[in-house]
Amino acid sequence: MKNRIIKLCLLVTVMAVFVGNADAQTKKPLRKSTKRTTTKGKTTTRNNNAANNAALVAKKDTVPVPAVVLEADIKLDAPKPSLRNDNAIERNLVRERVPLAYEHIREDDAAYIQRVWREIDVHEKINLPFVYKAEGDNGNQRFIVMLLNAIKTKEVTAFSAAGGDDRFTTPMTFKEIAELVVGKPSTKQIPDWTNDPDGSKGLLKDTTIGTEFNPDDIERYWVKEDVVFDKESSRMTTRILGIAPIKTIRNEDGSFRATTPLFWVYYPDLRPMLARYDVYNGRNYGAKMSWEELFETRMFSSRILKSTINNPNDAFISSYIKDPILALLEGENIKEKIFNYEQDLWSY
Repeated sequence: MKNRIIKLCLLVTVMAVFVGNADAQTKKPLRKSTKRTTTKGKTTTRNNNAANNAALVAKKDTVPVPAVVLEADIKLDAPKPSLRNDNAIERNLVRERVPLAYEHIREDDAAYIQRVWREIDVHEKINLPFVYKAEGDNGNQRFIVMLLNAIKTKEVTAFSAAGGDDRFTTPMTFKEIAELVVGKPSTKQIPDWTNDPDGSKGLLKDTTIGTEFNPDDIERYWVKEDVVFDKESSRMTTRILGIAPIKTIRNEDGSFRATTPLFWVYYPDLRPMLARYDVYNGRNYGAKMSWEELFETRMFSSRILKSTINNPNDAFISSYIKDPILALLEGENIKEKIFNYEQDLWSY
């Protein structure tokens, strides 16, 4: 009996040893597989990060470069003052001149008011100072160049004339004026003779094509003014309200097509600038006046384009009188009606 018990104990002991070895062998592969799984996870994460970085780099490289925007501009040379006295005498009167303030007219004293639009043609002999081609201490002496310089330096404000607007409602920038005058520049490809002298490679390069501003294209000016009879002083007074340069539009063959106003400038704001500029005098170069004096003394020739006399449709004369000679006579008729109003107030 004792021998059987001893044999049974030995058998249990041997079986326990075998079971322990089996458990140890089964746990080792599990540890190895766990480590391998973790390594694979780390490798997968690294691969994903590398792919994301490559995608970001690709996105950065594929972002389109914004194209250079070409803007219109009018090249105006800066005035070059003389380093010596360029006159036989000292001429400082005009440069230091300040325009006199207008005499105040009460609304109750304005017994008669008519609004008139005039056109100044620079080809007329008395109007030739508007296109005087010379350089002075203030720069180019053409009237249009004086206006553009004053607008560019923001000394005066230009107002849009689009749609026939002449009430000074919409300010314009110098860039917008440049687009109206010369248009926006364009880009065109031309042969690259520097890198391809004989043209065998067919190389091309981009070049910018723009229109140069020609002051001679401004051949007319519009003047908007009010004619007021002041019953306190018993005299007729003319007050200029605005000036607009008119651009001549031509066909491809150079023939005349139409005219259009570029912008309006409020004349009372322009007076201080005009008082500093000389006007060319062909009869006596020493007897110069300022541009402000020229306008105030009416030393220019013009024709009437429109008025408020018997004009309920607010139409230009050329819209209902097609013949240019008859339209000119109608303007003289309007001028005579305004003149006769003042004369009819008196009896002789």
